[in-house]
Amino acid sequence: MKHSMNSQSSDLAGLYTLSLRMVIGWTYFSAFWRRLILENKLIPDEKGYIGEKFNHFLPNALGIKPIIEYLVTHPDTLQQSMMMFTIIEAVVGLLIILGLLTRLMSIGIFSLALGILLGSGWLGTTCVDEWQIGVLGIAGGFVLFLTGSGPYSLDYYFMKKNRSFTQTKWFQWMGSGSLPVSNPKGLVLAGSFIIFGLTLYTNQYFHGGVWGTLHNKSVKPKLEISNISHNNSDLTFEVYRTEGADVYGSFLIGIQILDKDGNIVKELFQKDLSKLSEENIRNHYVAKVKPGKHSLVIPLGAKADVTISIDDIILKSEIHSIKLIDISGIEWIEKI
Repeated sequence: MKHSMNSQSSDLAGLYTLSLRMVIGWTYFSAFWRRLILENKLIPDEKGYIGEKFNHFLPNALGIKPIIEYLVTHPDTLQQSMMMFTIIEAVVGLLIILGLLTRLMSIGIFSLALGILLGSGWLGTTCVDEWQIGVLGIAGGFVLFLTGSGPYSLDYYFMKKNRSFTQTKWFQWMGSGSLPVSNPKGLVLAGSFIIFGLTLYTNQYFHGGVWGTLHNKSVKPKLEISNISHNNSDLTFEVYRTEGADVYGSFLIGIQILDKDGNIVKELFQKDLSKLSEENIRNHYVAKVKPGKHSLVIPLGAKADVTISIDDIILKSEIHSIKLIDISGIEWIEKI
């Protein structure tokens, strides 16, 4: 009698989360659908390549930055990883929709959402989009692990067809049915508080959303200038874009070399930058700094060594600092 009541309760719990299961499943399966069926976004050096999007996560990722940096500096491994990641999203999403091995797939949902949260939780030009997707995916994955699938699922179909197999602990942990835990209240409470704590921590870390000053690193572009050096003919510096919207680049329209009093010793205008030779740009990652139609384009997460000629500067000793000017009017200055 008690087993029958537990079974009915688990069936109802799985039934009530049907819409959640289908929406979360499609959220992840649609990534595969967009990248391979509607459009192929797994081809390097073509517009929309998913590896470039992954590169955008790098500057402010939490905890997994070394992994991202390794992948974006090894293009072949990155492409293979993006293909595997897409296949995993497809399998996990589809099986969640169908309700097959629901608890195992919910762990996949939880893991994928955690990766999104840690990698891109800081992105979002208007509504902290990626952070919301990440934390809701984690919470949704946890709920589906607790409930499993009810009617309208393949788990349920097999449970009715083969009771002796589906009542084993193996299936209960991997599929659906009554969760084989002696104290589910403790599991629910502990899991919920851990997820809520992660939500508050990441909201504060990425956006200052709990206390202090709110900040959004996806609004204005930010460039970091470093490793400046020069000889008698060339000046080289490293530029790294760490903030701003991921959907378009920073458009550099001016580079000025200044003396110690701030006077311009040499200046490159946007026409000069749009014609800058690609031989003068050594990119570090798959997101590339490159000359555009009217400027030098620097995508989010891109890092490159840029070399400009200083043959026409007679007194090299006058060179004191370098200034970069964005089309938005933002300027960045770094001493040499």
